[in-house]
Amino acid sequence: MAHEYGGQNKQYTGVTGPLSLAEPKQQDLELTEKLVEALQPHNVFESEAELNHRLEVLSKVNELMRSWIKDVSRQKNNIPENLIDTFGGKVFTFGSYRMGVHTKGADIDTLCVAPRHVERSDFFKSFFELLKTQAEVKDLRAVEEAFVPVIKVEFDGIELDMVFARLALPTIPEDINLRDESLLKNLDDKSVRSLNGIRVTDEILHLVPNQENFRMTLRAIKLWAKKKGIYSNALGYLGGVSWAMLVARVCQLYPKAAPATIVHRFFLVYSKWDWPSPVLLKPLDTENKLGYPVWDSRINPADRFHLMPIITPAYPQQNSTYNVTQSTRTIIMDEFLEGLNVVTLIYEGREEWARLFERSDFFHKYKHYIVVKASAEEEDHYLEWKGYVESKIRLLVGNLERNPNIKLAHIMPTSYGPVNESEGQYMCKWFIGLVFGIVYQGAQSGTNVDLTYDIQSFSDVVHKQAIHINLYKEGMRVEIQYVKKKNLCEYVPASILNQGRVKRRERHDSFKNTSGNARRQSTEKGSTGSAASVSAAGKSELDVEQSKVYEAGEEDDTSQESSFDTHPTVVASNGPVTTDSESMQWVSEDPSISAASVGGTGKEEEDLEDKSEHNVVEYFYKAYIN
Repeated sequence: MAHEYGGQNKQYTGVTGPLSLAEPKQQDLELTEKLVEALQPHNVFESEAELNHRLEVLSKVNELMRSWIKDVSRQKNNIPENLIDTFGGKVFTFGSYRMGVHTKGADIDTLCVAPRHVERSDFFKSFFELLKTQAEVKDLRAVEEAFVPVIKVEFDGIELDMVFARLALPTIPEDINLRDESLLKNLDDKSVRSLNGIRVTDEILHLVPNQENFRMTLRAIKLWAKKKGIYSNALGYLGGVSWAMLVARVCQLYPKAAPATIVHRFFLVYSKWDWPSPVLLKPLDTENKLGYPVWDSRINPADRFHLMPIITPAYPQQNSTYNVTQSTRTIIMDEFLEGLNVVTLIYEGREEWARLFERSDFFHKYKHYIVVKASAEEEDHYLEWKGYVESKIRLLVGNLERNPNIKLAHIMPTSYGPVNESEGQYMCKWFIGLVFGIVYQGAQSGTNVDLTYDIQSFSDVVHKQAIHINLYKEGMRVEIQYVKKKNLCEYVPASILNQGRVKRRERHDSFKNTSGNARRQSTEKGSTGSAASVSAAGKSELDVEQSKVYEAGEEDDTSQESSFDTHPTVVASNGPVTTDSESMQWVSEDPSISAASVGGTGKEEEDLEDKSEHNVVEYFYKAYIN
């Protein structure tokens, strides 16, 4: 897309031209150097030896794949021996490794491309069996029923996610270019989805103006998202490709900016974003020659209900954030606002980059939690069961969101293992923080909030679908319990809880007098009738609430004291069970009290440049709506 700047005709990618072509200032370069230093302790860079080991593993897997294709070819259709070596086959990488932003110990997303006579069933049977015989292989499991079927394996210490695509070609050339749309002709849907990973990765790299600046910025944003607990596509947050596209769009808007500047503009742009306006890296295609389903809210009514659409740039374009819920979008937007506050302080010289990468204070944010436990009796069964339950937890979050008495259901993506031996060896736990609020009129003191149906329906779905796909094994269990904040020490290591408490106190000291703290301002504006407005002696409502949170982290606020049974449990093991209807109930002592919401619009931050950016979303989106 051509745009005129400074009398010269230059090409810039994106649905609009850049917002700024300013060169980096000395402060930007210095802050970028400090940003790189701040990333070092978090293992985001691999050594040369580690990079070489990955290359060796990929080479071995590629040779194994080609050898397997030869064996399959010999067994089919009496193919002459002299043609066996001509069929080819190749293993490609995609995702963070292909983008050059993978971290130490990260897995590698791989795509196995085979000619047309090799079936997907061959991949999940004979290739799977071949992997079993390799001495380097550990933790091998197949997830054939997934939306994108995958084989997960640890090969010589490197975790691989292997997907498969069968092209409608007799042979696979060594120099094949998978960005060619014609390769998608006559393919099954699963192969198209498998190819989409590498096609999207390559298209993103093609559309950013400076790949090195893009990579460094993306490393910082991915680390920040993981620390804040908002990095998980399966649980309704954003996955790696979504974060990459968000960063890529900001790189398009500021093609000459240094990584430190792009990080600031990232939070500035997306803290103001008018969702569900979509994020696009290039205009949507006007025609669909191959007929595959594509995302386009102008044509498809169902696409208009997506909450946070970020659209992949490669055909067929899809929304990469389909799993986002109202709660997860609220949490992500809240973190955007807080990230903007922190980076603004960094540019003002009042904070360091390390503050941006502090862990989430999830275990001190809420007074009520739900614990989801997944367990099995054997290691192989446990690995399979854990992945399955994790993929279903967003259904539970959806159930809770639809309860009119729940204002927010915050799932933490990190799972935690057993705290003591009594919990068993093969088990893990996920935590959901709850914010209650009486949202209907006429509620009386002592109103019950019954979660029995929300919990039971989830456990039924988990159990029935596991049986339907032949995944369920004897001993697989999912348990759901309610826990008060003061009892979290029984479920979470003390080191995790203490980290959060210290961080909240430090943040309070740093932010309490900061005029740019949009999150606090939004809380002050909306505090009437909320938990933040409860005070014992008529003091400043917000100050009273914050004092309770920061200085007495483990104490429960009496404004939302819970009358839950201490250990209510719903178990799905050998079949659905009946639950005590009173076991998952919360009682409001004061119907006028509701919990303060996590989100907030807040006061908009001014740009660091003279150019106003209050219309950044309208500027970006106009090409789409026109």
